[in-house]
Amino acid sequence: MPAFERKDTHAMTRPEVDLAGIKLKNPVLLASGTCGYGQEINDLLDLELLGGLVVKGISLIERPGNPPPRIHETPCGLLNAIGLENVGLERFLSEKLPWLEKIDTAVIVNILGDSVEEYTQIAQRLNGVPGIEGIEVNISCPNVKAGGIAFGADPALAAEVTRRIKMVTSLPVIVKLSPNVTDITVIAKAVEEAGADALSLINTLLGMAIDIKNKRPALANVFGGLSGPAIKPIALRMVWQVARAVEIPVIGIGGISTPSDAIEFFMAGASAIQIGTATLVNPGSAAEVVTGIASFMDKEGIDDIRQIRII
Repeated sequence: MPAFERKDTHAMTRPEVDLAGIKLKNPVLLASGTCGYGQEINDLLDLELLGGLVVKGISLIERPGNPPPRIHETPCGLLNAIGLENVGLERFLSEKLPWLEKIDTAVIVNILGDSVEEYTQIAQRLNGVPGIEGIEVNISCPNVKAGGIAFGADPALAAEVTRRIKMVTSLPVIVKLSPNVTDITVIAKAVEEAGADALSLINTLLGMAIDIKNKRPALANVFGGLSGPAIKPIALRMVWQVARAVEIPVIGIGGISTPSDAIEFFMAGASAIQIGTATLVNPGSAAEVVTGIASFMDKEGIDDIRQIRII
């Protein structure tokens, strides 16, 4: 039995947002990797309260992920080295998507690959599939054909994978940027010029922790991605920079757990936001943010999320 009471959510889920052609009932989405494929969190959160969700990253072939330990809590944050574990493209389409299609919220599929060809094969296969509103491209993956450099660390590689994906799909393409670069605006401009419809930022920051009792890294993979409130100031700064460097919509991600966090990102220039690590602590946090944004807009007399942005 659900841990919450489902109610008529029509009046609770405004304002609507047009995100690069994706119609969202509000600007709050769940971030990839923190809500599984939706069904895992459905008994803890009414997904229909949200603008949408970005499902766990999908690769061409099923991936087992990294060996444990692969999660480690840090002060105000979380390190993860899950290793992009997922069921693979065909199992996602046959086993996960049918359930998602029944939910009245936008479904965006995060995709990943080790080569441009893998990305394009996934994007082409998803094109025209009912129930999928858009693609979010994880360019933090290593390009095995380029010596392991992450697609998101090189403007030319980031642009190439974006351009190739745009050639094989009519779905809106959102490129998720890595913060592990010298100047994120350079990457943002490169993928915008290559045809990206929107940008998500930021992905996790590379970090590590050491288990001093056992005298070894806390994660089996040694390094992991840092998320949670600890990265919010960095994410906010990067959203501010990118929103002023490009013309396409920006989705803010990083340490958002309260309505005021979300409003900061809208003031910085975000058109929508994603909630990630906060969901693992409080599954209802996204719904609370939706309600808080609506209350703020009512109080300020604002009817368009874009009016929150400051110069």
